[in-house]
Amino acid sequence: MATVKDLRDRIRSLKNTQQITKAMKQVAAAKIRRAETAQKQARPYADALGEILQDLIATASRIDHPFMNPGLAGAPSGVLLMTSDKGLAGAFNSNVIRDAERYWRQHGGARFYTVGIKGRNAVRRWGMADRPTWPLNAPSKLAIAREVAQRVTADFTAGEIGDITLVSSKHVSMMSQRPEVRRLVPIERESAVSEPKGPRGSVEIPPSPEFVLSKLLPKYLEFTIFSAMLETDAAFYAAQLLAMNNATENAGKLIDELTISMNNARQAAITKELLEIVSGAEALTGT
Repeated sequence: MATVKDLRDRIRSLKNTQQITKAMKQVAAAKIRRAETAQKQARPYADALGEILQDLIATASRIDHPFMNPGLAGAPSGVLLMTSDKGLAGAFNSNVIRDAERYWRQHGGARFYTVGIKGRNAVRRWGMADRPTWPLNAPSKLAIAREVAQRVTADFTAGEIGDITLVSSKHVSMMSQRPEVRRLVPIERESAVSEPKGPRGSVEIPPSPEFVLSKLLPKYLEFTIFSAMLETDAAFYAAQLLAMNNATENAGKLIDELTISMNNARQAAITKELLEIVSGAEALTGT
């Protein structure tokens, strides 16, 4: 049975841990506001870029771009795995890594490109050679997204990979973050074009829709990766906020339970001492 001193030490240790989790909760709450603001600011540009791309694909008669053509037959799939750089966010990273591993095993192997230290470490644990990797928390996420897009594009056009698939987290709400697997390249003409939501006027695009599309597709890939980085950032801080909140509450419940146990142990020790005193007094009286 634990002594009063042992219980007191455990309570003190839990209180220190609770202070750390409470501080990390406040930090996550502050950072998620900035991450969500950046995500919301980028969303109108992403929507407009997607609409323009859909219009161009529907208008262009012939699209001679590598992103619109199937990759080299037999080439491994290129998987862009996006995680956070740090942990202490519950199952946030493990859920994304699990989906990436499942995709890898279902498709008979893949070549990984990782954004985020946790994803890099997971690929190393799978026994793969070091692959191109980039940090998520970089000073300029747009520069990282451009560099990632250039690398995967070069490998795709060279035939080293047959497609580009993104595995990342989708920030649904503060309470929910969902892993998402989506193929970015090649872009299928049928799936890329959706039905128009309303009447649309004809727009002339000089010099031609094909030329504009050839310039827009690389930018579309860059911004898709950049948007996924912002989404992962917001999802990570939401998951960390929830995890630290749960940890703080659990630490408080455990402190209450240990406090009751310590009081019971202390009361039992006092009772034992009183019994010893009374027994000693009775023994002296009897003599």
